[in-house]
Amino acid sequence: MEIYIKSFQDLTKEELYGILQLRTEVFVVEQNCVYQDMDGKDSKALHIIGKNKNEIIAYTRIFKPGDYMNQACIGRVVVRKTERQGGFGKEIMLASIKAVKDKFKETTIHISAQTYLQKFYRELGFIAVGETYLEDDIPHILMIKE
Repeated sequence: MEIYIKSFQDLTKEELYGILQLRTEVFVVEQNCVYQDMDGKDSKALHIIGKNKNEIIAYTRIFKPGDYMNQACIGRVVVRKTERQGGFGKEIMLASIKAVKDKFKETTIHISAQTYLQKFYRELGFIAVGETYLEDDIPHILMIKE
């Protein structure tokens, strides 16, 4: 998988379409969750894009402190269902963590994790904080990496 880091302004129309298609495919259709994915925050994010043979198969978006949460954060973590056994989730997250450090000079990172993925995020150094909560009717928990 090749990884690209782009601002919203640097995304091509095809990349933006591919990102939105992947996010909808997983977060809306697969997870059967009707919600507003296009939340007006993409223009402030850096987009971490994982491509295989020019197809977007993994993605996250990262924010500097204050652009979404008070701390730097990673969100919209997604890997195409057919690609989930290839280690691409770990690869895109490691690239995202590195991008937060390199681009924002931040080492504390927050994520709003779906609770069933806590083990995955713990293996990347994130620690659960507080109680679970519903976000778009899906159980989530705040996790922090120091």
